[in-house]
Amino acid sequence: MGLSDEQRARYARDGYLQVRGLFGPEEIAEIRETFMQMAKDGPVSGLSDIPRAREGAPPDSADPLQFYPRMMHPHRHMDKPVGPLARRYMLEPRLEPVLRDLFGEAPYAAQSMFYFKPPGARGQDLHQDNFYLRVKPGTCLAAWVAVDDADAGNGGMMCVPETARLDIACPEKADPALSFTTDRVVPPAGLTPEMMELRAGDVLFFNGSVIHGSTPNTSADRFRRSLIFHYVPESTVELSHYYQAIGFDGETHAIAVNMDGGPCGETTALPAGPH
Repeated sequence: MGLSDEQRARYARDGYLQVRGLFGPEEIAEIRETFMQMAKDGPVSGLSDIPRAREGAPPDSADPLQFYPRMMHPHRHMDKPVGPLARRYMLEPRLEPVLRDLFGEAPYAAQSMFYFKPPGARGQDLHQDNFYLRVKPGTCLAAWVAVDDADAGNGGMMCVPETARLDIACPEKADPALSFTTDRVVPPAGLTPEMMELRAGDVLFFNGSVIHGSTPNTSADRFRRSLIFHYVPESTVELSHYYQAIGFDGETHAIAVNMDGGPCGETTALPAGPH
């Protein structure tokens, strides 16, 4: 089922759109339990973003992301329980008509990620996703699945209105006391982030130019888990080499590597680091 005219207009204006209750409680419980079981003994080599957790460093009891770093591209790990599950939800038929409406053409899946964000975890400073994916022409689109209720109290998602049509900026350095990643994009003067009030099962869609991020989880006992997918339009001709395009029929599509240096003059892109 596609979007209403009102939803299309809202996305065209803001570059982001919240769809309520796209996934049901049983589906969210399956996602939550599968990833928590995978992480029960800490980071998983080859799956967890261990460099963010300072691989080889002594455990830091003050940094819960040492035990719960995000998991990157779980859909590629078909030998692990999270692999088939991540791929199934990444290619979930309910997502396809929404993405098709927002792109105006067929979507290809390019990335999956899972964020745990336990109590006490740092947030992620404001950034733009297409700095990392480097889709050309056009931009990428995220589908951010709330696995827990997400709000200001547990480090919820923020989007900056009126930034959907901005150019991709070269980031400044983020404050490491507040952000577990290093990039920060400063919004234009007069524009401030809007905190999204999400419930488990909601999906937040936003394009790759939207400036967005999250705050630290200051709650005492609330995780803020999320399963995140990135998509690119069928017309994409270049993409950063970290990503592989998969149609909703499961077929892989070859897309040339974007060798453009990007706004910082680099020759390669970094792994996507949203939310």
